[in-house]
Formats: sequence, C-alpha cells, structure tokens
Amino acid sequence: MPAPSTPLQLDPRLSDAGHLPGSGRSVAVGERRGGGRRRIVVCLGLLAVAVSACFRPFNVRDYPTSVALFEAGMAKFEAKKFGDAASAFERLTLDLPARDTLLPKAQWYLGLARLKRSERLLAAQAFIKLSETFPDDSLADDALLKSGQVYVELWKTPSLDPQYGLLAQSQFRLLVGVYPNSPLADSGAKALKDLDERFAAKDYDTGMHYYRRKAFDSAILYFKDVVKNWPESERAKQAMLRMVEVYRLPFMNYEDDAREVCQALLGAYPEDTGVLAACKIDPADSTATAGRRPPAGR
Repeated sequence: MPAPSTPLQLDPRLSDAGHLPGSGRSVAVGERRGGGRRRIVVCLGLLAVAVSACFRPFNVRDYPTSVALFEAGMAKFEAKKFGDAASAFERLTLDLPARDTLLPKAQWYLGLARLKRSERLLAAQAFIKLSETFPDDSLADDALLKSGQVYVELWKTPSLDPQYGLLAQSQFRLLVGVYPNSPLADSGAKALKDLDERFAAKDYDTGMHYYRRKAFDSAILYFKDVVKNWPESERAKQAMLRMVEVYRLPFMNYEDDAREVCQALLGAYPEDTGVLAACKIDPADSTATAGRRPPAGR
C-alpha cells in the first residue's frame, strides 16, 4: 500500500530574507520594494523631462540662423500654431537685411499668421508693407489683393463708417493700376465692382432713411449721388425710380425733373417693366419713346 501523504513542510533553514543560506541568491523583500520605488521615481522623472520638453515655450532666440528660424516658423504655421509662427516671422522682418530674399516671404507669412489669429489690422499692415517695400517681388500683387480683402472683411455692413471700404478700394486700384498683367488683376477689378455696389447701397439706404421721414429734398440729394458716383450699380436704377416718385408727389410737382429722369431711365433700361410702369409708358411705345441719354447725374 502507498505511504500516507504528509503535509508540505517548509525547510527550517529558509531565512526571513527569502533564501537558503549559502545559496548565493538573495533579494530581500524590502530591497525589492525599494528598487521598485526607485524605478518609478526614475520613470516619473524621465516623463517630466519629456513633458517639459513638449510644452517648452517657443523662443526665437533658440535658432542661431535666419534660415533655421524661418524653417521653425513654417513648421509652426503648418502645425497651426499661428502665435508662434507670427513671433518667428515678425522677428525675421526686424532682423533680416533689406535685400535678403527671405524678407518678403517672412512678411507674407507674418500677414497670414496674423490673419489666422483674426488680427486683421495687423495682417493688413504686414501685407501693405510687403507691397510697398518689395513692389517687384512676385508676392507684391498677392499682398495688395490680400490687404484689400482684409479691409473688406473689416467693413462688415454698408451702413457702417466706410473707412475700411475706402482703404480696400485703394488697395484694389493699386493692384489693377500697377499690375495690369497680373493674373490677380481680374480679381481686383471684380472686387472694385463689388465695393461700388456697397458704396451705392450705403448712399441709397441713407436716401431711403430721409425718404421714409418725408425729408424729400435730402433724399433726392443722396439718390443723385448714387446715380452720379455709381451709375453702373444696381442701386442706380432704384435711386432714379425713387426720384421720379418724389418729383411727382403733389406737393413737390417737379414734373419736368421727373420727365428728365424718365428719359434717362428709358435710355438705360428700355424694356424694364418697372421703369415703364414708373414712367407711365405703354410697353408697345417704349422703343419709340425711349431716348439714349445717360442716366441723370452722369
């Protein structure tokens, strides 16, 4: 028969340190715990160094050359860290010599970085400085178009002060006048036309403000300005129609003036049903009646 099993007995020679005497292998429990703590501390220290490196503030002085700083600025720009990019490019615009080929590029990207940060006035100033300082650079026409577009964005609605609209107009005119062969010249011309519509809308709305308050003499002055200054705008026709309406009011009774404006309207818009109705012209007779005079105020 097999011998009865006996419970497992620990060797009495086994020390509290967890090893057999003379075995040559001993790691005390306390030592194991202490080593683990040291490793954790070391890992945490390395992690702290790595984190601090990742979040270290961008410093333009860390780059020994202009090329290195420009490349760092481009890297920040592409990473959408536009504040750091603006710092790099602004430092370059201050430090680079006037004939350095990097200077116009730094000025251009400074404007773009400012624009990305919604610093529109600073962006416009950067673009204008580029176009004024480097008129022969390939970016000069781009800078004129961009500065004009920025000023248009600042002129949010026609009813506001047109200062930014006038500044935009100046930039677009420079683009079209100085760089007529630029591929951007057509964009400048279209932008000028759009601005004309906004200027015309501003004066027309002011005229309507007086019209609604029955200050008809003041309203007529603004309507005339619309026709005189922006004859090709959509508001020009509307302004002349309002003039006819005012001239024919019973207490105004400026029938001769109304007739003159109607002749201009029929010359410019001979088949427009609104014009024919306002001037009380039968559509069948419009061709024979319509003169070819330019709109009133030209």
